Amino acid sequence: MVDTLGVAVVGFGWMGRVHTQAYARVPHHYPRLPLRPKLVTVAEDVPGRAEEAAAQFGFSSTTRDWREVAADPRVKAVSITAPNFLHREIGVAMAEAGKHIWIEKPVGLTAEDARAVADAAAGAGVQSAVGFNYRNAPAVEAARELISSGEIGAVTHVRVRLLSDYAAHPQGALTWRFERERGGSGVLGDLASHGADLARFLLGDIASLTADTAVFVPERARPTGATAGHTLATGTLGPVENEDYVSCLLRFASGARGVLEACRVSVGEQNNYGFEVHGTKGAVFWDFRRMGELGVSRGTRYQDQPVSTVYVGPGDGEFGAFQPGAANAMGYDDLKVVEAYRFLRSVAEGRPYGATLEDAVHSAAVLDAMSRSVQSGAWVTVSG
Repeated sequence: MVDTLGVAVVGFGWMGRVHTQAYARVPHHYPRLPLRPKLVTVAEDVPGRAEEAAAQFGFSSTTRDWREVAADPRVKAVSITAPNFLHREIGVAMAEAGKHIWIEKPVGLTAEDARAVADAAAGAGVQSAVGFNYRNAPAVEAARELISSGEIGAVTHVRVRLLSDYAAHPQGALTWRFERERGGSGVLGDLASHGADLARFLLGDIASLTADTAVFVPERARPTGATAGHTLATGTLGPVENEDYVSCLLRFASGARGVLEACRVSVGEQNNYGFEVHGTKGAVFWDFRRMGELGVSRGTRYQDQPVSTVYVGPGDGEFGAFQPGAANAMGYDDLKVVEAYRFLRSVAEGRPYGATLEDAVHSAAVLDAMSRSVQSGAWVTVSG
């Protein structure tokens, strides 16, 4: 028997659309899931946007006030895809209202914000999911298994990169993402949060770090109206208040070393996300742009040891729910369907699957440590 779960989406920019589409696709890929999401309501304060979403996707109702979602008894689970500065207030309110939470990273502006939402969810006994979608790639999960099995030996060092050009245009609008009060720590929250999660997912806890940041586009034009995504503007210039770039040296609790680099203004880089993990007997490489492939080096040669291309397939992560055989491509939106499935499965079974608010707290603690290191110019311990 399949039960219906009323869901709502709060914030209907690009990511709100991605969540909505993921809910719609879950029954197609996971027909045996005992919960079927029903789109109940969408909350968005930009005039007309919620109504457009309802007409396109079939939400039963709309509102411009997210508080109405918290009070709606039809809603049992909520996607929170609003700007970062609203995550804490909305997340805590939804948890206290007994709603299960699927929330986008970085879950607020600080580790304190993330912890507040996590504590509220734990106190209310609701399930949570966080938008660390890259860990859902079957190749990433296969890499984790390969590493943990010891096939590349003891891990010695890792490099994690997240380089993008989404903010490279000098006429990119000065949206909330570039303001400290509303967007938080710039590329740290946008991209390095994913890097911190990937590093921990693959290698375990990060113990300490030292970081450097920079702003390369110091001024941007203020938009004259509502924005969606990364739009251009020609209005009055205002200052960019948070980071375009971060580089970070990592020390893991295991003793491994690492480098994490993220940039939002890298001209010529389109979603160049990935990692290289080296061990005493081999290495494993992953590039998001070739999401279904792993470069793997293993054996006993050590020197001049070749790297083979391995295509993931059914049996690796959730690949089999999307494609019948290795080397068939999956895409970004598929990773969000996996995320939605694991969230709904958590609700159905009452125990967590996939990234949770506790993972968000760990990632946020790494970001806070980066900010402290930049201020002090020293190595700092990652707390929390």
